[in-house]
Amino acid sequence: FCGLIFFLLTGIIIYQSYAMYEQKKEYDVMKGSIPSFLSDYDVKVAILVDGVGTDTIPSKESGKALEEIICDHGASGSWDYQNWTLVVKNMNSKRTKCQLHFKSKYTESILNGTDPVIKDGLIPVTIENNGKVKKASLGSEWYRYEEKRWANAVILEDESVIYGEGEEIPESNIESYFVWVPRYRYQIFNEGKYTDIESEIELADYQNKAQEIQVVFETNGVKESTDTGVGGWLTHPAFTAFDTNGMWVGKFETGYKGATSTAEAQKNEFDVNKVEIKPLVYSWREINVANAFQNSYHYKRQLESHMMKNTEWGAVAYLSHSKYGINQKIRFNNNNNYFTGYASATEPTCGAIPKSDCNWWGFILPGEEETRIQNYTTSNGVLGSTTGNITGIYDMSGGSFEYVMGLMKAENGELISGQNSQANSGFNGVFGCPTCNNDTSGLTELTTGISFPEPKYYDVYEFNNHWLNYGISVLGDAMSEMGPFFQVYYDIAHTQKAMIGSWYGNGSGGAPTHVSPWVQRGGALYSGKEADIFAFATHTGAGYNDKSYRIVLSI
Repeated sequence: FCGLIFFLLTGIIIYQSYAMYEQKKEYDVMKGSIPSFLSDYDVKVAILVDGVGTDTIPSKESGKALEEIICDHGASGSWDYQNWTLVVKNMNSKRTKCQLHFKSKYTESILNGTDPVIKDGLIPVTIENNGKVKKASLGSEWYRYEEKRWANAVILEDESVIYGEGEEIPESNIESYFVWVPRYRYQIFNEGKYTDIESEIELADYQNKAQEIQVVFETNGVKESTDTGVGGWLTHPAFTAFDTNGMWVGKFETGYKGATSTAEAQKNEFDVNKVEIKPLVYSWREINVANAFQNSYHYKRQLESHMMKNTEWGAVAYLSHSKYGINQKIRFNNNNNYFTGYASATEPTCGAIPKSDCNWWGFILPGEEETRIQNYTTSNGVLGSTTGNITGIYDMSGGSFEYVMGLMKAENGELISGQNSQANSGFNGVFGCPTCNNDTSGLTELTTGISFPEPKYYDVYEFNNHWLNYGISVLGDAMSEMGPFFQVYYDIAHTQKAMIGSWYGNGSGGAPTHVSPWVQRGGALYSGKEADIFAFATHTGAGYNDKSYRIVLSI
């Protein structure tokens, strides 16, 4: 056998060439040029694939996964999926034997081949109800969408640390959490051609049209469904732009690493080293769209990281309201410190106008509890996820408004940077309303920012100068399909009003216009019952202290 290069830190990493041992024959796997301080060690490896002995390690592309490693003399083994190597720890004998049991990777039949993709630093995990994270075995059931248990993965702070299957991964070594959203087609339930409000009504009078969305998982090897009418089927556009079988979605709003106060997390800057996607951290706010995009794009280029698009938000929303998700209104995050991973303890009793009897917001810090707010591991906290359990995606209702990569183009077809020189996204482009809000700069476009990325990274909407023209929305983005829309009043005197859609009375603050060309989603901590995964509004693209963003990996 070829000589093997390895090193000893907490254990020994053994590379590529292996042989199996059996009762009648044994193969040395550590011969050749090795460091002198390890020259006395002798390790032998047996390989079994689906119960059959072999002398060849299955390749990464084989569809096999390491199910079990058994080492003698007290040694322990784990599998490094990124480098496709065995790691042996705690060797206390000069002669150690390890058995490697490979089996076919776990898949779920209803996913029709859209099972999660693990590569380049993503670690598959299971999350217990108390939040404890353990490395999952790819050969065992670690997700089950039929039971609303979505696949989770993490990216480590220190990727050199190797964890064995079933081993706990400490929160201190987790940089980011992601959740897999498989590719699917959905049955169109509303064409969404609303160009005005339905009526002005009392809050109690709106018609709730929420319904279970019909979803069928399909791979990119299946011909796309392209229907546009009610009852027809449409391959969700979130998956066609990148031609993937799914996407990993940030489990929480993007946080600002190291922030110890709300103010420290309010930074309009491009610094990818500050990205973290974790529970109970300060959400990264007051950042314009261009810097949010740059942080997202450069976060993990090998995993096609990017800032969430509006249609990608819609894809998560529709899956959440299918039989594979929570299929009901999601509790909103009402933590007044903008901490990720919280949810209201009870359903709010009002919308954007606070009242004394409202379930308004809480001021607690992580680890504390109060009557109005609970964290993501509690029985009420999990109702703030897309699944109603801890495996889902959080903060898509309330918390911060989240800017998404969805914007309107100008009448001449050019992309709009923002409202004017004072309020824009930071992307180079024309201004939709150069003189709005007393802007006297005389500038009609931004030329000192960054260039827009290639079109697959954003959704663009046709020019519109009427904020109630919801009809410019596209199928799948979870905006106009949530109609019809109403103007509702919160008091008898008809002095306090808001715009809502017919799904749960979610906030529907208007379509993109030349004044507010960028889409924002989910509502904020102060939005009350108007906050939800189907809520949307628009803004200038500039940074504000109630706006954050989310990262997606398309692989």
